[in-house]
Amino acid sequence: MPALIGILTVSDRASRGEYADEGGPAIRGYLAEVLASPWEPREQIVPDDLDAIAAAIRDLSADGCCLIVTTGGTGPAPRDVTPEATEKVCTKMLPGFGEQMRQVSLQHVPTAILSRQTAGVCGGALVVNLPGRPKSIRECLDAVFPAIPYCIDLIHTGHPSPPRLDTKPERLVAFRPKT
Repeated sequence: MPALIGILTVSDRASRGEYADEGGPAIRGYLAEVLASPWEPREQIVPDDLDAIAAAIRDLSADGCCLIVTTGGTGPAPRDVTPEATEKVCTKMLPGFGEQMRQVSLQHVPTAILSRQTAGVCGGALVVNLPGRPKSIRECLDAVFPAIPYCIDLIHTGHPSPPRLDTKPERLVAFRPKT
């Protein structure tokens, strides 16, 4: 059974059809490039609205997504509320993801310190907030994806048929402790 992965674009303009979504396709392309195991995307576009973002994350988690990757809404502008929506629906926050993404992004652009990316656990899903630009999405995912498959393993400890994400080792090696 393929793993379900939520791809959530947060953008007022893209949700109204005024702007072509670039973040969602960039995430989908990255996952196709990196994942060796079968997976299926569940894609949504929502406006920069706290309740809409929170509801979309909850719905994707309830639909069985083991990973939900958001793009957009992580800056300091008044309508950038993706981290707040993530915190609202997650039972555990994983700030190391945001710390690592900012550290890597700072090597490319000094404004990375303005990013408020984070991650957390909502139901059986790992939720990871990414920036909106495709180049930044790739840089950030390269920085944190080695830890994502094992994090999903841990979230699903004790489940009878847990999802499993395996990566293409020639592209990216995921870390799993030797058992």
